[in-house]
Amino acid sequence: MLPLMPSDQHELAGYLLNAYDSQLREETEMMSATSVDRDGPLWRGKFDTRGFVSYRNLGGLTGEVLDDLIARTIEHYASDERITSFEWKTRGHDAPPDLPERLVAHGFQPEDPETVMLGEAKLLAMEVPLPPGVQLRRVDDQLDPLPDLTRAAAAQERAFGFPFGVKDFVRQLEKKRGLIEIWVAEAQGEVVCTGRLEVVPGTEFAGIWGGGTVPEWRGQGIYRALTAERARSALARGVRFMHSDSTEFSHPILQRSGLLPVTTTTPYIWTRG
Repeated sequence: MLPLMPSDQHELAGYLLNAYDSQLREETEMMSATSVDRDGPLWRGKFDTRGFVSYRNLGGLTGEVLDDLIARTIEHYASDERITSFEWKTRGHDAPPDLPERLVAHGFQPEDPETVMLGEAKLLAMEVPLPPGVQLRRVDDQLDPLPDLTRAAAAQERAFGFPFGVKDFVRQLEKKRGLIEIWVAEAQGEVVCTGRLEVVPGTEFAGIWGGGTVPEWRGQGIYRALTAERARSALARGVRFMHSDSTEFSHPILQRSGLLPVTTTTPYIWTRG
């Protein structure tokens, strides 16, 4: 059990970062893996055609020893022809500081960094006024959720600008049955904002993911209201903390609501061929 939460902001960020490292890394990131094995500090999971590497820390490995671990990890996934890519997810506070350069030297490609935001769910669960005619609704808990999930997937694609099929929603719901909620904001029969709540079993956390508003409805507080609704649902489930890997757009919104930036995260991707 973690000690009582400090009131000083700097100490609080350290407290939350410790909770993040101890509860949301290693085996927690392997919950939906089809297979998992270990190599030193690494947890190496396979998720159908992709892989994911997790660890709490690298145990002080540096230099050639770390290079050898990276090379073995590539060989581990490359030897399985079903695996087309895998992710080595780094965090900004991880050691050694030259890990990103070593991953790039081994052929990994970095994706955009995001900010890890953490805080108590009650900070987000505030009343946020909505524009006239906008309503919030959970859509995954219906007898036949597919029509609404299809509309939500189309809105998420418009919000983020890259393909997102309804099969992605269905697959997530099947893999984490009872742990995921999908919420939408609607206006005049149109889905204008979407977002997921993902409860992390065995921890004090739930994550808020995939929050995006279609371009013509941005700047009206809809994302913030949908986040507050997800936080209220998390509290009803007994969740204490919320976490989010946030883009430059959602980071300031969550920080204004009381979450703290505690570190950054950058995916490094190895792709076959």
